[in-house]
Amino acid sequence: MKKTNILMVVSLLAGSMFFSSCGGEKNSDSSETEGSEMQELPAQDQRSSPLRSLEGTIGESNVLIQYGAPSVKGRVIWGDLVPYNEVWRTGANEATFVDFNADVKVEGQELKAGRYSLFTIPKSSGKWTVIFNSEWDLEHGHFQYKQENDVLRVESTPQWADQSQEQLSIAIESPGIVVRWEKLILPIVIE
Repeated sequence: MKKTNILMVVSLLAGSMFFSSCGGEKNSDSSETEGSEMQELPAQDQRSSPLRSLEGTIGESNVLIQYGAPSVKGRVIWGDLVPYNEVWRTGANEATFVDFNADVKVEGQELKAGRYSLFTIPKSSGKWTVIFNSEWDLEHGHFQYKQENDVLRVESTPQWADQSQEQLSIAIESPGIVVRWEKLILPIVIE
């Protein structure tokens, strides 16, 4: 009887430790705007790039963003892991998507309400291309990207920070949507 009780306690402790190691914490990144809320979605096969979701408002539009959040992990990001002059899914795993429930202007250009995948084309210098594509449910991100489904292409000027940010984040904040990873800060003006 004692041996059975000890085995049950050991099993419960092991299960508890496994369960707690699988869970994620809410990201409390202070860079998000008031009213936007980010959450880590349930783990799927213990992703190395957790799936994140956040909601907020830009002007009259409610905005929902979902993306995979990769980490630097000591790698060279720009021009290597993320090549210059090639379409990047602006996240990891499946395509990042942005959902607007009202029409908006992105970098001064009209974009109708709807759900779009978000891609960028990084450049070694100068402005980056920001792409909103009608095919938002792409399981393999840029590997399934088709330019003919682009709804809007605009340019945005990246900024470079002194300190590196380990994990990619996308925030709903002034001037609209801001992508941060490694030393990159990419503000996308939306109104």
